[in-house]
Amino acid sequence: MQLHNKLSKEEAIKKLHAENFTRKTLSFYRYVILEDPQSFRDELFIEWDKLACLGRIYVAREGINAQMSVPEHHLEAFMRALSSRAELKDMPIKWAVEDDGKSFFKLIIKLRPKIVADGLDDGSFDVTNVGNHLSALEFHESLDQEDTVVIDMRNHYESEVGRFENAICPDVDTFREEIQMVVDDYSDKKDSKVLLYCTGGVRCEKASAYLKHHGFNDVNQLHGGIIEYARQIKQLGVQSKFIGKNFVFDERLGESIDGQVISKCHQCGAACDTHTNCANNDCHLLFIQCEACKEQYHGCCTDECKEIIALPEEERIQLRSKFHNTYSKSQIYRQRIRPKLNHS
Repeated sequence: MQLHNKLSKEEAIKKLHAENFTRKTLSFYRYVILEDPQSFRDELFIEWDKLACLGRIYVAREGINAQMSVPEHHLEAFMRALSSRAELKDMPIKWAVEDDGKSFFKLIIKLRPKIVADGLDDGSFDVTNVGNHLSALEFHESLDQEDTVVIDMRNHYESEVGRFENAICPDVDTFREEIQMVVDDYSDKKDSKVLLYCTGGVRCEKASAYLKHHGFNDVNQLHGGIIEYARQIKQLGVQSKFIGKNFVFDERLGESIDGQVISKCHQCGAACDTHTNCANNDCHLLFIQCEACKEQYHGCCTDECKEIIALPEEERIQLRSKFHNTYSKSQIYRQRIRPKLNHS
C-alpha cells in the first residue's frame, strides 16, 4: 500500500498541468491530541490520495496544520471525509484569495514534533488559555482604537510584502525567534490591547497563550488570519486595512489583498513583491526579484550564484560543501541581499 508520493518533482508538475479539471486551494489547522499520529497520518494519506488531493500537511501529537489543493469535483467528498473524523469534525476552512489551482504539485504529509516550530516548552504554560478570537470586522474596527498594539506574528519576508497598517513587524527569520522577542521587547505593553495576526491563525494560537502566560492582560487574535480577513472584508465591501500581498507557503508564494505593491526588488530597488528562490539550488534563497533582474541575474540572488550555475557540475559539487558550511540562509540575506536593498 502506497503511503508516500513517489513521483519526481518534474513528473508531478507535468501531471498537474495535464489535468482537465479545476482545483481549490484551502487551509486549516486544529490543536487536538492525537493518540496515534502515525496511523492518523497514514489513514489521511490513503484517503486524500484517492481524492487526488495535493498539499503540504504536518501532523503531530498536538494536532494538524494543512495547506491543500483539492479537485473541485471532489470537494464534497473531501469535506464529508473531514467531518467523519471526530478530530476534524466542523473544521473551519480558509479559502485562497487568488487561486490558479497550481498551488501544490504533490501530496506530502509529514510527522512533526509540533505543527508549528515554536521552540516552546508546552508544559511550562497553559496552551489552551488563548487570546480572544476576533472576527475580521472586529479586528478591523479594533485597529483604530487608542492604546492598541498590532503585532505581525510572521517572519520578515512575509511582512515585507504585506502587513496591516501601523503594525509592528519584528525583523526575524523564524516564529521561534519572534515569539520570545515579542514578550521581551514589548513587556511595557502588558496593559495595552494587543492585536495579533498571522497567515491563517495557527501561529497566533500559541503566541496568544504565551503572551497571556507572561502577563499580557488584553490579548486578541485575528480568527482565521489574513486569509479569512481578506475574504470577509471583500464580502462586506469594506476597504482593507491590510496593504499589499499575503505571503503563502505554496507554489504561488503570495496573493494580493488590495493590489498595492509595498516592497522593492532586493537587487535594484524597483517596486516589486514577487518572491522567488535563487536558481542556484545550492543556495535556493527566498528573495524578491523583478523581471529585469531575473533576466540580468539568470534568476539568482547574487553575481556569485550566477557564476556558480554557469560552472560545470563537477566544479559545483566541489563548491557545494564550502557553500553550505559558510552561509546560512539568513546570513546570505543579511550580508549579501539586504545591503543592496538599503543602498538602493
